[in-house]
Amino acid sequence: MSHPCPPPPASPAGTAPAATSCNTPDNAVHWSDPARRAAFEAWLAPLADTHGLRSDTLRPASADASFRRYLRLDTQGGASHIVMDAPPDKEDCRPFVQVQALMQAAGLRVPQILAWDEAHGFMLLSDLGAQTAIERLDPANPQAAHAWYLQAVDLLIDWQRASRPGVLPAYDEPLLRRELQLFPDWYIARHRQATLTDAQQATLAKTFDTIVAHNLAAPSVYVHRDFMMRNLMAGADGRLGVLDFQDAVYGPVTYDIASLMRDAFISWEEDFVIDITVRYWDKARRAGIVGAHSSSGWGADFGEFYRAVDWMALQRHLKVAGIFARITLRDGKPKYLQDAPRFIAYIRQTAGRYRELAPLLRLVDELEGTQAALGYAFGRV
Repeated sequence: MSHPCPPPPASPAGTAPAATSCNTPDNAVHWSDPARRAAFEAWLAPLADTHGLRSDTLRPASADASFRRYLRLDTQGGASHIVMDAPPDKEDCRPFVQVQALMQAAGLRVPQILAWDEAHGFMLLSDLGAQTAIERLDPANPQAAHAWYLQAVDLLIDWQRASRPGVLPAYDEPLLRRELQLFPDWYIARHRQATLTDAQQATLAKTFDTIVAHNLAAPSVYVHRDFMMRNLMAGADGRLGVLDFQDAVYGPVTYDIASLMRDAFISWEEDFVIDITVRYWDKARRAGIVGAHSSSGWGADFGEFYRAVDWMALQRHLKVAGIFARITLRDGKPKYLQDAPRFIAYIRQTAGRYRELAPLLRLVDELEGTQAALGYAFGRV
């Protein structure tokens, strides 16, 4: 999850956008380790000649939720490239390289790897653009967003059609449970500073068992694991490019569509969510990813599929609430926890929809000091 450098200010109609280097004093590239800076400059120097780089234009491109960061610099020809700075003691670039190759082979638009210093964790990449797709969206105007989401759905179908078992790490029960545990460990205990009673712990354990069982029932495909509009770049040609894919796994087919439509940073009304989800489901059926013509036969009914997306989204919301608390409290990045209310709202919405999640809804309401609405959908859409 990244926070891109702000785009240049809008220009009058009929004129070119104002140029911006984004390297104002507040956006200068800072190095906490002089030795790492020296290693970076030694690595970059020969590449400047090979790729025509203007080293003096180096500036931040985005701030990542991990220890990885991205820098941008211009070329002599007026283009730009991206530098990934990923300290090898904290980040492993090999998954990025592996998934980049898989996505490229699947026909997705991804950054090209131009140079890689594996020992130091520096990588030179092609630049897919300075504006993420989320910057093109307005929650109050879903009609204008429709085409962007349909294009994202097409990318997702292409990615999932390329799936093969045994290539990416398995999104299995141990990983699902480790992710869910982030919610009590970080959101409840550290952020809310609450201690659960024995009864509350039992409620959470039983709920987690149910969530995991629902999600493991779905067939497995390649999973980006953070497929949302903030990680899709809006190219100058209108095509979407894919970023932040290094954590990809092989797991539930419901995950990426849940991530896309229950976004970490933008929310839509339910009718828009259903509209895009049913279009994804129809394309996934025709591609043999789900439904009667898939190898599993699972997901032939949209109601069944949509309920499964709900359960997968709940897994993600609990996980991300914990992750955002951890990023804030451990890593000192409070901007992420500012979006926590969105996830609590997602959790409450889903828990209020299914009778077996009523105990979770009561627990969350006790933690948040909110009042649960009466009535359940009993699993119906």
